[in-house]
Amino acid sequence: MYNENNRKPQIFNGYQEHYEAAGARQNGGSMNILFGEKPGISAAEVEDALAFSEKQVLRNLPEFTEKFQKAYSEDGFYQPIENNYWTTGFWTGEIWLAYEYAKEKGLSDAEALQKAGEVQVESFLHRIDNKIEVEHHDMGFLYSPSCVAAYKLTGNEKGKEAAVKAADQLITRYHPVGEFIQAWGPMDAPENYRLIIDCLLNLPLLYWASEETGDNKYREIAEKHIHTAIKNVIREDYSTWHTFFFNMETGEPDHGATCQGYRDGSAWARGQAWGIYGCALAYQYTKRKEYIDIFKHVTQYYLEHLPKDMVPFWDLEFTDGDEQPRDSSSASIAACGMLEMIKSLEPEEADIYRNYAKQMMKSLYDNYAVKDPSKSNGLVLHSTYSNHSPYNTCNHYGVDECNSWGDYFYMEALTRLRKDWILYW
Repeated sequence: MYNENNRKPQIFNGYQEHYEAAGARQNGGSMNILFGEKPGISAAEVEDALAFSEKQVLRNLPEFTEKFQKAYSEDGFYQPIENNYWTTGFWTGEIWLAYEYAKEKGLSDAEALQKAGEVQVESFLHRIDNKIEVEHHDMGFLYSPSCVAAYKLTGNEKGKEAAVKAADQLITRYHPVGEFIQAWGPMDAPENYRLIIDCLLNLPLLYWASEETGDNKYREIAEKHIHTAIKNVIREDYSTWHTFFFNMETGEPDHGATCQGYRDGSAWARGQAWGIYGCALAYQYTKRKEYIDIFKHVTQYYLEHLPKDMVPFWDLEFTDGDEQPRDSSSASIAACGMLEMIKSLEPEEADIYRNYAKQMMKSLYDNYAVKDPSKSNGLVLHSTYSNHSPYNTCNHYGVDECNSWGDYFYMEALTRLRKDWILYW
């Protein structure tokens, strides 16, 4: 793991030494009492939230079937865009989650939702065939909740075709020197020789492609990237780097940095949540037991840095009393990660994480969710896409708005709480 004090990678054998140092907190039961008095979302509230979400998605179809939602709302409302941005798959994922709910409830809405999803799958096939804005690592964000979902739910063959082609595109960004998938930019540029923590959610597309095609090349690349990422992007205190650079000539780890966090040494809230969900998925696909321990500690760091209402500020550097924007999307992502991980934990531990997820979703439902369609065409308010600071390089947009992945993961977490969900990832 990376030690920012000497800027050299410090890797523990099997991570065991660091687990033992941090393990006392968990063995002491502190996870049970961090937010012990807070209520969790009830089954009736889950049902109400999903019912509203399904109707909100349905209301949006006239504007967002041939077009897609912009990554973030403006004054609470999404504007339509072409299928040319890294976030468009999340809107299609909302359509498929709404379809699942409507079909199970016997609602006539299911037919309209399926037809809209199929129109969007056609768009994704066109996009990958014509290589429209696909020179980056976000093929999983684009094609798992849209095309893999369509194939799993309805047997849509165009969805399968598009998703396999997207997996082929993703592995073109793999660097054998360093063993990772490059996030952005030209492949021969040293300043872009890096991965980012978000990519842990893009890798399930590769596992799915191996299962569907019988070709293990996708799986092999995914597993190499997972190990490289987790070994380097998680700091000694289990906070996380947003992005990590490697030496282009040797592949050796070089340094961590942020693009979207407050500063290099802080923990960007959405990145920490990607770490929670990413570690849970990493375990599910590899069954490497050390990833369970890493999940626990990354999650513990996140929980210990939450404000009282359990919905983080945009960077975990900030807490109650700070005049900073929230990132509600981070809470939904983290809840999904915890609900995924509990499948593989002993019942007592699983109950702890399930309770945390339900508490976070209760806070989102009560205080952040859209309740009035006249005020917003999104689902969850108070997200942050990109907040500029004196110490980062990002632009300033989508601050204190809805964003498309926040809406999607809110619906996913609710769906996970409602049933044994077959994940799109």
